[in-house]
Amino acid sequence: MLAKVNEFKPEILFVGMTAPKQEKWVYTNKEQLDANIIVSIGAVFDFYAGTVKRSSQFWISIGLEWFPRFLREPKRLAKRNLGSTPKFILEIIWYKIFGQGIL
Repeated sequence: MLAKVNEFKPEILFVGMTAPKQEKWVYTNKEQLDANIIVSIGAVFDFYAGTVKRSSQFWISIGLEWFPRFLREPKRLAKRNLGSTPKFILEIIWYKIFGQGIL
């Protein structure tokens, strides 16, 4: 996959996998990728392709676009929304306070 991406020499690389797989993949491979900017975009491809419906503008405007998706797919999204997201937020807070990660 890295060779195929580097063949194109993209200025910007959009990575659309499930979270946190895409973030882990980018972190692991960023040094070997010949791209100036790498962006993890999650379900954006699905939204534009029309395979997944976005939440209504109400949920988007209050910053909770993820919530209706979580209610529609709780089994698939529970680990991320109730597990890795709080860990990530705690890691950021800890880093801001103490200058180093806890994980």
